[in-house]
Amino acid sequence: MGVEGTLEYLSDLLSRTKKKKKKKKQIQTVALKIRMDCEGCARKVKHVLSGVKGAKSVEVDLKQQKATVTGYVEAKKVVKAAESTKKKVELWPYVPYTMVANPYVAPAYDKKAPPNMVRRVPDTATISETTLDHRYIQYFSDENPNACSIM
Repeated sequence: MGVEGTLEYLSDLLSRTKKKKKKKKQIQTVALKIRMDCEGCARKVKHVLSGVKGAKSVEVDLKQQKATVTGYVEAKKVVKAAESTKKKVELWPYVPYTMVANPYVAPAYDKKAPPNMVRRVPDTATISETTLDHRYIQYFSDENPNACSIM
């Protein structure tokens, strides 16, 4: 390798440690559910969310009570900015019902959800988490010897 090769190696090693590599942020879309009552509320929310550093576009849907921010933003910063409007804010909780394994279990079903949408729930949610009581299930079970007398 020799002296020249060693010097080049050390030079490269030192030059890499001096340069701090910045990770390039990726464009993200952050959807929020915000309680808005009128056009004035929607304008206020849009104005505040447009001021978030890195926001490229802001869309507000008053009917669905939804605000969507697209750009080089972080979800935490967008939520914090939206909360500064003194409105009730949460990340958009709804997904298409075709993306949920059990869309009609109690935690997923929501009367206020937009059409064809249900709440996002973890895949561990099962039908056993619904409001059914196990006593009623046992009344009509095949393992219950008294089930015929009840029917």
